[in-house]
Amino acid sequence: MRVPSGRYSVLCGRGTLARVGKEVEQLGDHTGIFVLSSPRVWKLWGRALEASFRGVSIKAVLFDDRERVKNLVTVERVCRQLARAGADRRAVLVTLGGGVVGDVAGFVAASYLRGVELVHVPTTLVAQVDSTIGGKTGVNLPEGKNLVGAFYQPRVVIADLATLATLPLREYRSGLYEVVKYGVIGDARLFSFLEHNLDAVVRRKPAELGWIVPRCICAKAEVVSRDERESSLRAILNFGHTVGHALESVMRYTRFLHGEAIGWGMMAATLIAVALGRLGTGEAARILRLVARVGPLPELPRISAARLLEALRADKKARGGRLRFVLPRRIGKVEVVADVPDALVVEVVRQLPRLVRQAT
Repeated sequence: MRVPSGRYSVLCGRGTLARVGKEVEQLGDHTGIFVLSSPRVWKLWGRALEASFRGVSIKAVLFDDRERVKNLVTVERVCRQLARAGADRRAVLVTLGGGVVGDVAGFVAASYLRGVELVHVPTTLVAQVDSTIGGKTGVNLPEGKNLVGAFYQPRVVIADLATLATLPLREYRSGLYEVVKYGVIGDARLFSFLEHNLDAVVRRKPAELGWIVPRCICAKAEVVSRDERESSLRAILNFGHTVGHALESVMRYTRFLHGEAIGWGMMAATLIAVALGRLGTGEAARILRLVARVGPLPELPRISAARLLEALRADKKARGGRLRFVLPRRIGKVEVVADVPDALVVEVVRQLPRLVRQAT
């Protein structure tokens, strides 16, 4: 993958976990390898990761990977653990886990001693297809999601599809919403593939996973290589995220997994596009049906209009308090639209369950 700030490799397949040690060795001399992970993921995959280093000592720094503790307190705790463990500027940080681990550890790598080398080993679907690709790192504030962070590219990303077998079904389905996103924003062929093969994808069939995961990685890499810091094109990756992030924030990151909130957000954006006359009802129905088929979504909370708008305007994609939405024009093409009427957004979110039932 090539971006203006550098170039790095993304390895994807089955059994790639065994290559982590070799890939880190090829980065050059270092003074220590520190694996940042959660206790749950380390228990599942820590031994296999250690074995890849063939006797080279590594140190594990473990922290809670729940979204509600993805904050500056956790960043400080991890940085202090690294300092006590003797990590210096020639240390290599290796992440092992999902999106929260990657976001926190990526921000730590960008900040600790003003930057140390970073290697991502994502073990969830959302991390493999989305969050570890492209260099976005960050943590949440009470006021909103990912409001503190940095753009910081890894040296290599190593995605082993075998790690997806240990994901709880709900977490796996959460990642599938991000896969659907890629189909809507720029890959009509992927969207059609999911329509026809979703059952096999949900069952984690190797052939289907081996087709969709690299395709999503390539799509993300193509966008980021053309717009590393989200000045224009990269904004399309936020389809569903404006309402989705607001839902996560309002619920204090306790009701929804990230992908579930994005699922609701994609359906809201689709219906907003229809209401504005930017998307035909037939294409909209296909999007809504596919999102709904991924799996049951947690019930939407009752949110006052004032609270919803406050959360939406706190989103980092807003400009001068003006809401910006990524809206589909057709399957495979989206656009960024500003000045969507507040009343329309509030009404669509309020009526969202009913409107989705009618369309599906």
